Amino acid sequence: MRHIVIINGVNLGELGSREVNIYGHTDFDSYMKQLQSMFSDVKFSYYQTNSLEEIVVALLQNRDKDGIVLNPGAYTHTAMVLADTIKAIPARVVEVHISNLFGRENFRKTSYIAAACAGSISGFGLKGYQLAVLSLLN
Repeated sequence: MRHIVIINGVNLGELGSREVNIYGHTDFDSYMKQLQSMFSDVKFSYYQTNSLEEIVVALLQNRDKDGIVLNPGAYTHTAMVLADTIKAIPARVVEVHISNLFGRENFRKTSYIAAACAGSISGFGLKGYQLAVLSLLN
């Protein structure tokens, strides 16, 4: 069984109640149940933290998994250490963002991790996680 880890960063624990006009009404725990039913042959681990250091530790601890889906939230635009960590691990990492970064504020158009990732998905809502898993499985 393939093992994919989903790591969500800052403020993503507030999905379902935070800026629902951008992020929707579904909390991530509910979405994880949907994702697991879509991919019953995949073992998922899920981790959410508001701490940059804990994201780095989670990436390093999951370095040998079949893939990592990473949505670091606003750390995407501020934390070069994430790119360095992604480059240091063998696991393929796919960057996901629920909102369309290129349709928002200018500072959100810069991702410090995109070049280190296998790919980036932005603007498809929670479905972006499904697309990321599909890309990691193929």
